[in-house]
Amino acid sequence: MTSTGQNSTTTRQRRSRRNPHSPPQDSSVTSKRGAKKGAVLRSSPRLAEVKKKGRMKKLSQETGQDLIVGLQGLDLNLEAKTLSGTGVVFDEQLNEFHCLWDDSFPEGPERFHAIKEQLIQEGLLDRCVSFQARFAKKEELMLVHSLEYIDLMETTQYMNEEALRILADTYDSVYLHPNSYTCACLASGSVLRLVDAVLGTEIRNGMAIIRPPGHHAQHSLMNGYCMFNHVAVAARYAQQKHGIQRVLIVDWDVHHGQGTQFTFDQDPSVLYFSIHRYEQGRFWPHLEASNWFTTGFGQGQGYTINVPWNQVGMRDADYIAAFLQILLPVTLEFQPQLVLVAAGFDALQGDPKGEMAATPAGIAQLTHLLMGLAGGRLILSLEGGYNLRSLAEGVSASLHTLLGDPCPLLESPGAPCPSAQLSLSCTLEALEPFWKVLMRSDETLEEDSVEGNTAEEEEEEERPYEPPVLPGLTWPVLQARTGLVYDQQMTGHYNLWDNRHPEMPQRVSQIMCRLEELGLAERCLILPTRPATDAQLLTCHSAEYVDRLRATEKMKTRELYREGARFDSIYICPSTFACAKLATGATCCLVEAVLAGEVLNGVAVVRPPGHHAEHDAACGFCFFNSVAVAARHAQAISGHALRILIVDWDIHHGNGTQHIFKEDPSILYISLHRYDHGTFFPMGDEGASKQVGWAAGMGFTVNVAWNGPRMGDAEYLAAWHRLVLPIAYEFNPELVLVSAGFDAARGDPLGGCQLSPEGYAHLTHLLMGLASGHIILILEGGYNLTSISESVAACTRTLLGDPPPVLTLRRPPLSGALASIAETIQVHRRYWRSLRVMKRKDKEGPARSKLITKEALQPANPGSANGLTTLEGNILDTGMGKTTLASSVQESTSPQTKSEAAVAELTQDQSSEGALPDPATSEGAMPDPTTSEEAVGGAELIQTCPASCTDNQTPPTSPVQGATPQSSPTKLTGILRTLELDNKAQGSPESQIPGEERLLGEAAGGQDVDDSGLMQVFGYTDQAMFYAVTPLPWCPHLVAVCPIPEAGLDVTQPCQDCGEFQENWVCLSCYEVYCSRYVNAHMLQHHEASGHPLVLSYVDLSTWCYQCQAYVHHQVGCPRCEECRPPEQVWGGHAPLTLTPRTCSFSP
Repeated sequence: MTSTGQNSTTTRQRRSRRNPHSPPQDSSVTSKRGAKKGAVLRSSPRLAEVKKKGRMKKLSQETGQDLIVGLQGLDLNLEAKTLSGTGVVFDEQLNEFHCLWDDSFPEGPERFHAIKEQLIQEGLLDRCVSFQARFAKKEELMLVHSLEYIDLMETTQYMNEEALRILADTYDSVYLHPNSYTCACLASGSVLRLVDAVLGTEIRNGMAIIRPPGHHAQHSLMNGYCMFNHVAVAARYAQQKHGIQRVLIVDWDVHHGQGTQFTFDQDPSVLYFSIHRYEQGRFWPHLEASNWFTTGFGQGQGYTINVPWNQVGMRDADYIAAFLQILLPVTLEFQPQLVLVAAGFDALQGDPKGEMAATPAGIAQLTHLLMGLAGGRLILSLEGGYNLRSLAEGVSASLHTLLGDPCPLLESPGAPCPSAQLSLSCTLEALEPFWKVLMRSDETLEEDSVEGNTAEEEEEEERPYEPPVLPGLTWPVLQARTGLVYDQQMTGHYNLWDNRHPEMPQRVSQIMCRLEELGLAERCLILPTRPATDAQLLTCHSAEYVDRLRATEKMKTRELYREGARFDSIYICPSTFACAKLATGATCCLVEAVLAGEVLNGVAVVRPPGHHAEHDAACGFCFFNSVAVAARHAQAISGHALRILIVDWDIHHGNGTQHIFKEDPSILYISLHRYDHGTFFPMGDEGASKQVGWAAGMGFTVNVAWNGPRMGDAEYLAAWHRLVLPIAYEFNPELVLVSAGFDAARGDPLGGCQLSPEGYAHLTHLLMGLASGHIILILEGGYNLTSISESVAACTRTLLGDPPPVLTLRRPPLSGALASIAETIQVHRRYWRSLRVMKRKDKEGPARSKLITKEALQPANPGSANGLTTLEGNILDTGMGKTTLASSVQESTSPQTKSEAAVAELTQDQSSEGALPDPATSEGAMPDPTTSEEAVGGAELIQTCPASCTDNQTPPTSPVQGATPQSSPTKLTGILRTLELDNKAQGSPESQIPGEERLLGEAAGGQDVDDSGLMQVFGYTDQAMFYAVTPLPWCPHLVAVCPIPEAGLDVTQPCQDCGEFQENWVCLSCYEVYCSRYVNAHMLQHHEASGHPLVLSYVDLSTWCYQCQAYVHHQVGCPRCEECRPPEQVWGGHAPLTLTPRTCSFSP
């Protein structure tokens, strides 16, 4: 008979002494190849053995203490605390504005109408908790925007159409309406209302369906349809009001959310992740800051993540790969407490601007992956999306997923395309110095040369983008979510000779007790069970073997002992055959319920386990292979070779399952197990990474072989992100079966590993995005009664739809684990395209020769670090010469302004007083730039990465104001010779301009820029690249400009504070002269002390506005400007300064 209610710690001690595989710390025992799983040593005690027992007892006690400490922090008894409900803000007040002068403007009220119709049709609004939009207060908006800017926007309520259009023309890609300000305030307030509801535990998650969008809006600038930056305000609001310390912002809009990035690029408390169309800078907003190497500045370096797509037609597989390879690993280390999503739907197929091929089903997948973060505290805020059908279905898919509905099966997920793989590789390269979790083995970064690439595959990958037909989605209606099978009769299988054998009846009975205590069992649908039929068993086992086990029912005790000894690690009692048939049959019952739609998913609390059972032999406590029989049963009742993924996370390799399906490409078997170079049960090389299947099944057997103990959450999640999920999404299963052994759990006497219940919950959640949510967990091993009960409970709660608990990683993945993962990836690259990594080449742009680590970066002025503001212009000032980088342009301008842009031509001026050392010999020389493949408007758009930096240097493009240069400046010699462009087109009546050309930058779909583009270079030297920047044509702060002193201006004046002659600026309000931020930052300090907004450079006569964070070029002599803005309006009654026709200049 078996003993019940025994002390688990005592049990572990005894097993450790008696079982050669129990003490993972004792390699001399575990390496014996003939030893059985759970076998008993029967040697007489000697002094050495007694000492060993003492050591084992101490190790077991320590393991028990670790388990107790770990479980104390896990509160699974949260029935009363579990949040439910999805909040939504959908207020008709937000739709009361439109473009007064262009009815065809893409961002219009019809977007709201399409969404409303879709949500009503699917009954989603009735399922959500509705919140009314509220008005954001000025002090809330001021968390991100300047008061002066907010006040200016407030005045738009009282402007007529002509005044609104004039003001809108000073910004890039915007329009204004008398209700724009009200609606923008309501939009920001809507997101804040959801923040209060989520953090105030009213709801679990939510979505703000709002307009206008917000992620392009900057500190003092409208941009790209956006007035106020809703997610940025919400992040600051959550930190200020609710004490949130870490916020994750995910931006999947097809346009880069530069406004959000600039708000937080020096802030390590906000992690910003953007995945957007870039096309080497040819796509709006045309910023080098949108590229992969921009990772933030100062203390915020590493907390800005950009994944730039450099071609159109990106699919779901590309977006999912970015999440798996980059976002999810980084967020596990970052540990956000709130997740905000800038949810644009212009990356969906059919959108005229994005030209991408993502689907609503893919959006559901992305939403599901994010729901596993921050305890499920997730808020989506609507941004772009201009195909009305795809927009409506994208919003619908997001809401379905937030409500807990399963993700639809992806139509054709495939693998990320080469261009996407290249972008991901570049982003990973930029981020690796900042995130320990991204550490990789060298071999995984090598470029692939795989024989499996066929010409047909390459042609398919490179084919031009064609908008596909958008498929309709269907969402299942479920009566119950999670099925549960258990039968007390399964406790009738027990060891007649050792009542402390690890595989004991209490394993399943204690699990069920725990599920009932937590109220989880009653939330499940308890399904009836029945024994497996012979027909079901014979799909995986031989008739001779089934009959042999059946014969044990009538054997005597001695015969049972002898029969068990003929197998490896097996005991048999008279009820073993019946219990084994019942365990397998119960699993088949659960499969039937899932495939019939009776339940979505399920848990099979069954024993004896099954994954070691072979076609004709029992092995490792297992008799019938329940998961294998269930897979074949699923294929039989579905009527076709159902694609089935079997994930085996038991600590022991499932040798039986692998052998049964080794030639079957319809079954993908992935096992993560202890291997210990072939010395861990079941011994031999069957569990090695080189085992990939046979014949047609090659590549469909995947082994991740751990070569030691201590594997925990970090290691398993790394395997999930880098290997398991990429292959699984490419395989696209229709059913997921998990051989759910819990002997890798912390405290297990056989496994020696450290997986936590929280870790198991996250593994389960990540798998639930596959196969339309059809996933079944089938109990295998697990021999610590406490850890197995808590782990099954955590998984069951996750299957029921509760967000997985917050998971804190104590350490990065072990190097040995990363080596095992890399080894498996190397083996399987030839079979799975999702595992192939493209190496960055020169065509992607030169990278920094050495990236800067967080530890190496310190604020240039620690005493005033908190007061630093971002200089959005990103001007690289070097000596008496200045290079305006492409990344410096953080706001593009309207077409009217673009048509006025002058073109810069470079000439060398070696006699210049500010001449600097030759770049060829300079320590800080910039690498040779590479040009884009496509000429833009007759000029090449130059794409360069920042200059090389050393560990103790600040990147040259760092916008940290007040920073002093820490490296010798690059010699950039040359002077700008200006050329006037033909302005006749600007003066033409608007009616003569084609309709498409009248659209603003983003409204035109972000297509390639023309002759009036943002950046144009006509000629360059070998030493350096120079850029001309289109400034703002007007600025609301021009009223601060005062008359020139009677004595005039002296451009040779030194800085009034430090006496420096290098790179000085003059304040246009008080006309005091100070040096730039790259010298001693005295002009910046003057601005912060005085508030004077506008300054003039004595180097190139350009004018910078600190409030607008942009260059300003106001042509006072232009008749149109005088008509539009009288001098008293622009200059406050002062006589205007005289302007010379100079690019980016404002000369007195």
